[in-house]
Amino acid sequence: MLKSRIYLIHGWSGSPEGDWFPWAINVLTSLNYEVIAPLMPDTDTPIIDAWVGHLSTLVGDIRESDIFIGHSIGCQTILRFLENSSRVAAKIILVAPWFTLTNLGSDEMWDIADPWLKTPLDFSKIINKAKKFITIFSDNDAWVPYKENESLFRQKLNPEIIVLHNKGHITAEEGSVELKELIDLV
Repeated sequence: MLKSRIYLIHGWSGSPEGDWFPWAINVLTSLNYEVIAPLMPDTDTPIIDAWVGHLSTLVGDIRESDIFIGHSIGCQTILRFLENSSRVAAKIILVAPWFTLTNLGSDEMWDIADPWLKTPLDFSKIINKAKKFITIFSDNDAWVPYKENESLFRQKLNPEIIVLHNKGHITAEEGSVELKELIDLV
């Protein structure tokens, strides 16, 4: 019997075949979770409505046993999806989440990020949509200023906060092809 549904939402320019996602899919599936890891639309130019709409279509109604795990912009997608949901999930795990960014390489990248940075979230609608929120940050993420984002998440969602040392943006490029911390958190 399957335990619960786990939705894995990758980040900007990512995919379910990148970073630590293949490892997570394999391990969580072997533990009898139903793992849904979609390829999000236009991954190189993520748009809020397209990503949130895609997730909404996949999920349908949230089940109280559902677990959502996001990476980077996938975290924002999950939070924006929860904002408009009427149901409560079991757990939300946000890996390298952000409300502020730094060091984006070009004006085009800032143009893509801008709506995600400036379109407000109503946290009064989000905070009660999961039994538990967990954030995983790295202390040397080049794009996600850790201390600033950690403080904002603490204020808005009061999550359990985990800080990894020297993991960058928690991607395969920076050595994260596994994320063993997830297993205990799930």
